[in-house]
Amino acid sequence: MNKKRVLVGSPVYQKTKILDAFLKSLKNLNRKTISIDYMFVDDNIDENSSKLLAEFEREGSTVINIWGNDQGVYICDDETHHWNDDFMLKVGNYKNDIIKYAIENKYDYLFFVDSDLVVHPDLIEHLKAANKDIVSEIFWTQWHNDRPLEPNVWLFDEYDLVPKRFGEILSEEDKDIRRTRFLNQIRIPGLYEVGGLGACTLISRAVLIKGVSFKPIKNLTIHGEDRFFCIRAAVLGIDLFVDTYYSAYHIYREKDLDGVQDYIAGYQPDHAPARQYKKHGNKLTLSMIVKNEGKRYLDQVLNSLKGHIDEAVIIDDGSTDNTIQICKEILKGIPLNIIQNEQSMFADEVELRKKQWNETIKTNPDWILNIDADEMFEDSFWDNVQKLMNQKAYDCYCFRLYDMWSETHYREDDYWNAHSIYRSFLLRYQPQFNYNWKETPQHCGRFPANILSLPNATCEIRLKHLGWATEEDRAAKYKRYKHLDPDALYGIRDQYESIMDIDPKLMKWEES
Repeated sequence: MNKKRVLVGSPVYQKTKILDAFLKSLKNLNRKTISIDYMFVDDNIDENSSKLLAEFEREGSTVINIWGNDQGVYICDDETHHWNDDFMLKVGNYKNDIIKYAIENKYDYLFFVDSDLVVHPDLIEHLKAANKDIVSEIFWTQWHNDRPLEPNVWLFDEYDLVPKRFGEILSEEDKDIRRTRFLNQIRIPGLYEVGGLGACTLISRAVLIKGVSFKPIKNLTIHGEDRFFCIRAAVLGIDLFVDTYYSAYHIYREKDLDGVQDYIAGYQPDHAPARQYKKHGNKLTLSMIVKNEGKRYLDQVLNSLKGHIDEAVIIDDGSTDNTIQICKEILKGIPLNIIQNEQSMFADEVELRKKQWNETIKTNPDWILNIDADEMFEDSFWDNVQKLMNQKAYDCYCFRLYDMWSETHYREDDYWNAHSIYRSFLLRYQPQFNYNWKETPQHCGRFPANILSLPNATCEIRLKHLGWATEEDRAAKYKRYKHLDPDALYGIRDQYESIMDIDPKLMKWEES
């Protein structure tokens, strides 16, 4: 196979310990479909940092190492990083030199990465697979000590994180709500279009030869060479994207070095305990949350599962009907663990999902099937589930979920297109993996947020989501979301309002 050639480029003005962590993560980059060369601009004032770059070259990597100059001073302290115009211009010129080299030497991709980042071994392979001309990997930074963690991407202007339409005037309250909603959204693993990005970016050759650069734009007063790059890309008609599956780790302050090992442990490098798998005999454990499902779809869903699952963990979130009795009757003969909440926890969904997760892993599962009481797989899932489990390559499978608006039709429009993306429902439990959650009261995800750092694959078998299939269900959910998320901090207000549309666009469900 002809591997794609990637040039990793980085101007380097860095403290030794931080640079060491950065270079070690570069050494661990996987190269299944790519080959990697490096181009560093050594602008260090610390001789030990320059020695690290020289040692990196001697260890066998193909490195083009050029010397910087002493114009401009970059000051980093425990509060923030202090940029001045001279330093910004210098870094922009270095990056333009790297672009020129990449073009002249016919690299397929250029990966710009700042020297205070630690990246996942699969990152470049993953970004390449996204098939976007410009795509950054996300990382989160406390830019100032009195600020929360914020991303390396933005939507408008210099660093505007508020989604809005052209000319739209918003109150400060609405701005805060939209900003929070945007930040919550990009914490969900996915690929999102943005207006600005930087510091950890894969760029295709097609874009490089179109003329993107970090050169200042004379009639703009916004600050930062990355802004100039992004504006030029937009003018050239090139969309910008951020990927949030393999978040990088930013060593913004020296104290952040303390978190490097935890970050590395999260993706299980070679020195970590090996992944677990079985060639046969895998136990399939159902994990489900229920509440007052007796008159809805629980009977139908559990009967579709009976005979296929080996164990079940069910969290009853304060039912007042015969839900528990139905579970016991249909799943009779299967090890069944029912945990009853005296009071509903759904107002704080992340704590409810954590409880579901913790109770499930107590059973020492091999594979976890996490579906809700109104979701059903196509029959072909059960014809293939043993093949999905009895393999080594993947720990997580993602499927498309269709929001049914009746027994025969699903909804499809701007707000109802869940079936256009793949979501995780089937997971091999790896006890040594460091699982992390999206800490939001609503829409936190049914699994820990970082499971797609594990080897994963998509599957074309579909799920029906029956939870919207009747007018009664839709009215109940509309009321619930308006109560639990009145300011649409965790969801989209217009989507909430669209639940009760009188004439939505529906598509007929066709059996595979």
